[in-house]
Amino acid sequence: MAETGLKKWIITITVITASLLELIDTTIVNVSLPQIQGNLGATLTDAAWVVTGYSVANVIILPMSGWLGSYFGRKNYFLTSIIIFTIASFLCGNAHSLTELVGFRILQGIAGGGLISTAQAILLDTWPKNQVGTATALFGLGAVVGPTLGPTIGGYITDHAAWRWIFYVNLPVGAAAAVLAYMFVRSTPADGKGKPIDWWGILLLAVAVGSLQTILEKGEDEDWFSRPYIVVLTVTAVFGLILFIWRELTAANPIVNFQILKKRSFSAGMMTSFILGVGLYGSTFVFPVFCQSLLGFSAQQTGLVLLPGGLFTIIMMPFVGKMLNNGVPAQLMATVGLVLFFVFSNMLSHSTLSVGTGDFFWPLAIRGVGLALLFVPLTTLAIGDLKGHEIGQGTGLNNMMRQLGGSFGIAGLTTLIHIREAVHRSNLLGSINIYNGYFTDRFNGLSAGFMAKGRSALDAARMAYQAIDNSVNRQSMLLTYNDAYWIVGVVMICAIPLLYIAPFKKGQKAVTDTH
Repeated sequence: MAETGLKKWIITITVITASLLELIDTTIVNVSLPQIQGNLGATLTDAAWVVTGYSVANVIILPMSGWLGSYFGRKNYFLTSIIIFTIASFLCGNAHSLTELVGFRILQGIAGGGLISTAQAILLDTWPKNQVGTATALFGLGAVVGPTLGPTIGGYITDHAAWRWIFYVNLPVGAAAAVLAYMFVRSTPADGKGKPIDWWGILLLAVAVGSLQTILEKGEDEDWFSRPYIVVLTVTAVFGLILFIWRELTAANPIVNFQILKKRSFSAGMMTSFILGVGLYGSTFVFPVFCQSLLGFSAQQTGLVLLPGGLFTIIMMPFVGKMLNNGVPAQLMATVGLVLFFVFSNMLSHSTLSVGTGDFFWPLAIRGVGLALLFVPLTTLAIGDLKGHEIGQGTGLNNMMRQLGGSFGIAGLTTLIHIREAVHRSNLLGSINIYNGYFTDRFNGLSAGFMAKGRSALDAARMAYQAIDNSVNRQSMLLTYNDAYWIVGVVMICAIPLLYIAPFKKGQKAVTDTH
């Protein structure tokens, strides 16, 4: 039964705030790793496990969050997740060693995985059926804006305070969300009493998905299959997934109900959500690195550049929800969103080293509108045919696929950058020879400039070569990032046919959980 009046809005703000905490913490740590590394006396590779541990734990819990919510009662599970997440945030901020910090981040990731999907299911249960597009749009504000704001908030806090405050800021917000959830969220039955727990399913899910996520997080750093443990994890992931799927299809009480994959709308929405994850997290990964490493922006400047795009998403979300409620087909809106994302990627793929902050306004505004047109219709498409307990299972799987899409996107783009940088550098170095008039003019001009400052002819020549080499490195990196933007755009545009696997329904309405 849907809520009305002030209570509906209090619940909405509560669940969005809780999910926003989890989503921001997915990326907030990234820019603080150097400070964490120095403060705790760890290598950067070891410090990266602060991010990896959280992501692995998060992805493991997401697909089983629907079952956990049903087993313990949705309100109980949601409230417990908020409390554990808040306590884990305090423990992370108070950690005195890297081992402690990684362990507490894993605990935080386990709790966070229970927040986002359960929050979405509660929100769908709170709003009337005919307003479910608006509810999904409101939830999408956190899901889309959160990962974008994470590095910005983390960079600001790190620039103006100690890194520990990126965790301490969660404490008042988490405490308020817990109190409001306890007071206003309606309880649902705990259906787990007397039913056997699928322990084998839980174990296989943890091993398979955990191995896959670890490969994606660490593969590029470890040169992929040149390290034995990556090979072992790959074999474990493949066989673990096969055994997990077999187990869930044959178990009497599976933790993940794969029967919902028979619904074409859910399958299409889930696959396209994977592509959305590639574009959302991939572009969020590439853009800040591009701005800070090549253009010399600070973390705070980069955040300010990203802010207008996020505002466009926020402004568009209510309109997208209304269009869905008024019967505009989800496929058509998502198609426009994918095209807009391609336009954004294509515009940035022509960047130069002379671009300034103002040059990014319209590309990021187009991306912001595109994300609004993608998240809400894709979520509605995925859950539109689900009923009862299927909604909790569906939101968990759909969110997991978006998260995995982000991991695949970041891993793929990191590898692409590594490969293409070498290719572009090799091509540019081929132009550095005495028969190239542009090179000789540039070299002679630099040498003369250094000699005019009192350098010897030998030192001037060496410095000129070094300056040209630096220019080659910057230009090769620019071309590499342009390639990355282009690839993201192509992947997004190629996802359009997936939308039309689902039955074409005008005015599709999602159904809320009624148990």
